[in-house]
Amino acid sequence: MRLLLDENVPKPLHQVLTAFILNHEIVHLLDLDGWSGTRDEMLYPRAAADGFDAILTNDGRQMQRPREVAAIATSGIHRVEYSHKHPGLVGIGIAIATVAAGLPGALALLKESDGQRLITLRGVDPTAASRLHLIDPAKTPPKFWPSLL
Repeated sequence: MRLLLDENVPKPLHQVLTAFILNHEIVHLLDLDGWSGTRDEMLYPRAAADGFDAILTNDGRQMQRPREVAAIATSGIHRVEYSHKHPGLVGIGIAIATVAAGLPGALALLKESDGQRLITLRGVDPTAASRLHLIDPAKTPPKFWPSLL
């Protein structure tokens, strides 16, 4: 399967994906001559004509714009979306975790699909309470923790 990463997908995510998703061709739009700045309503038909099977994007507003929705529908290309709401290192970490966890399964589903599909990858919760388990061994020592005298 040929997967095109929209230009709003951070380049570090492309590097991560190509390192562990080996049976698919993954191309970042910014690496294609003359594609940068292509409007979404032109991007989907252009990608389909160039042999791409799917586009990965973090532009959640595409599905709210009638002309873009029409372009996606008529292109027949699969659309995979993930959310990217947080800035900086936390944001890229969440994006990598979300896409790395969800994309392999999404690509497997798309490979077996009998028509166009729209997939939204569910995000990873970045709050400390959901991502971390903190133990203070002075207050709650783990089993076999040596006691300090």
